[in-house]
Amino acid sequence: MISKKVCMLGVFAVGKTALVQKYVRSIFSDRYLSTVGVKISKVEVNADGVDTCLVLWDLEGKDFYTEINLPYLRGAMGYFLVVDGTRRETLDTAMELRAKVTEMVGAVPHIILLNKCDLKDNWEITEDDISALEKQNIPVVKTSAKTGQSVNEAFLSLTRAMHCFQST
Repeated sequence: MISKKVCMLGVFAVGKTALVQKYVRSIFSDRYLSTVGVKISKVEVNADGVDTCLVLWDLEGKDFYTEINLPYLRGAMGYFLVVDGTRRETLDTAMELRAKVTEMVGAVPHIILLNKCDLKDNWEITEDDISALEKQNIPVVKTSAKTGQSVNEAFLSLTRAMHCFQST
């Protein structure tokens, strides 16, 4: 079995921990607990016949007063940029983080998760925003940690991308 380190990045309260919990334990809690430092979870996944242990590093959120602890990114084979669809500024911060991560670990596979699609009526992120990302060849998946929409698919997609990236 191969092992892949995957980092969860984004600002506070976008749903990073909730997405990990939904994927790893199939649970959702709407009780918000801020991550301090990093929380590590492991899950085994089979992607196209390849058994993989994903080591998920759920990093504390970034805001105007804190910075992501970039050394946590060392060794990452892929990452998710989690964005709260109801807060437009979380997308801007995610794009800043993407630039920093690329400097640190290179152009490894990553996906932007537009989370909280169960609250679509409150979204500030538009289809034009999504199209602009896709024109830059940035993969985007609309997710909901609450309902589970596209959560498994996103993790499987990143796992497949990491396998392809490793073999190139």
